[in-house]
Amino acid sequence: MLLDIEQIRKDFPILKQTVNGKPLVYLDNAATTQKPVQVINRMVAYYENENSNVHRGVHQMSQLATDAYESARKYIANYIHASDPKEVIFTRGATESINLIANIFETFVNEGDEIVITSMEHHSNLVPWQQLCVRTGAGLIVIPVNEEGELDTDQFKNALNEKTRLVALAHISNVLGTINPVKEITQLAHEMDVPVLIDGAQAIAHIPVDVSDIDCEFYTFSGHKAYAPMGIGVLYGKTEWLDKLPPYQFGGEMIESVHFDATTFNELPYKFEAGTPNVEGALGLEAAIRYIDKHGIENIRKYEDELLAFATSQLNLIEDLQIIGTAAQKTAVISFIVDGVHAYDIGTLLDKMGIAIRTGNHCAQPLVESFGLTGTIRMSLAMYNTKKEIELFMEALIKVLSMLR
Repeated sequence: MLLDIEQIRKDFPILKQTVNGKPLVYLDNAATTQKPVQVINRMVAYYENENSNVHRGVHQMSQLATDAYESARKYIANYIHASDPKEVIFTRGATESINLIANIFETFVNEGDEIVITSMEHHSNLVPWQQLCVRTGAGLIVIPVNEEGELDTDQFKNALNEKTRLVALAHISNVLGTINPVKEITQLAHEMDVPVLIDGAQAIAHIPVDVSDIDCEFYTFSGHKAYAPMGIGVLYGKTEWLDKLPPYQFGGEMIESVHFDATTFNELPYKFEAGTPNVEGALGLEAAIRYIDKHGIENIRKYEDELLAFATSQLNLIEDLQIIGTAAQKTAVISFIVDGVHAYDIGTLLDKMGIAIRTGNHCAQPLVESFGLTGTIRMSLAMYNTKKEIELFMEALIKVLSMLR
């Protein structure tokens, strides 16, 4: 099935905007995606028709909201192939999901133990483990990437030992676009009886995600990078692990019984959802995942791969331009530099021409520095982008470089 790009673009009202008198060309999707009317309308409908606290009331409004909230959980669990909806915990996003595990995982980490990550991690999947190691006296083991931006699985295999307590890595790099062999790495970790957490923030909108096939213990993602609202995300966890981990926060919803001398905690998934949840966010996330599912994630991937190949071929025509990250398995992201021209200057001038891209270290400072850089220019693609937009970007980039050189 071919995507109807014209219709898809009509679903995103913000794409009709102009910026500095120019049509908006939005190429910063790795930072956040825009939202279709299907998501916006679902959130409006909740506030107009269902707004109530969930799991707490016997009245009709509360029951409507509860049913909708739990239906969203079930749909998302099915989409990522979780074995049970209770394995889907709603959080504020991938960052909170990772911090949740990093904080409560301290129970399983002692001085001299090791946590294994990669050099391509977003700060959200680096700093929580770094700080866990600081608190416990454990060691942080970092697996480097090669010049193409790929991981060597042999290095993973050599790094794993009886001291390893967890492996944490990105499914897709937000800087390089590299798709990591997460299933293979998970299998290597399991040979040493080591659990695996995968940061799927850059994957959920671009490639199929099957947590049962990967067999990871934990998988995290944010809604706002997948056409959903900000402030909502998912922590997937295998039941056996979520059962034995202690609660992350305390308060309403996550309790079963409370007395002044003792408290017992609720069953999954509510054990990890203290307080009033982001109900409208969960419903918006469901609507966004349904939108992706409607168009077909494989169709989206194929189309975005075509855009990626076209953009790469055009950028390679520019003298003194170097693409950072040329992995064989890659999607939707191109980071590049131009010799003698500062990335920030390029980004600022492109904005004057209506082009939205990202410059800097992209919350992956150690990775960018490992390439001997302080920052890059990053264009990141989504299903609503077009070859025409890439052509407009290229025209603007050539004009900017002629001004700056």
